[in-house]
Amino acid sequence: MTPLFRFIVIGILSGIAAGFFGIGGGVLVVPMLIYWVGFSQHRATGTSLAVLLPPVGLAAVIEYYRNDNVDIRAAITIAIAMLIGGGIGAFFANRVSGPYLRLAFGVFIVILGGYLIFGAGRRLGWY
Repeated sequence: MTPLFRFIVIGILSGIAAGFFGIGGGVLVVPMLIYWVGFSQHRATGTSLAVLLPPVGLAAVIEYYRNDNVDIRAAITIAIAMLIGGGIGAFFANRVSGPYLRLAFGVFIVILGGYLIFGAGRRLGWY
């Protein structure tokens, strides 16, 4: 399987998940680039950030905006803050070794998953 084909599959799956769940590329793009394509943690993270700039934002936002589900003021404020936070995060991430960065990413995903599962179960009346 060629790298180009793998990149296309990663893009399609991540785009569907982004449009459906509103998740960023890190949840799918980063792990798939690492384990399926063989990128380092840092290269996968940097590539994921570069990927997210135009496609996800534009296509998904247009559809949500058409359905009156976008708060432009909140989006602009968060985008400016993310610009600053992204630079800070990238600065520090590039000073951490790959295995520790991968560990931190995994811990973050596990905590996020637990939070989402617990919250959904509570709303469904499971506990």
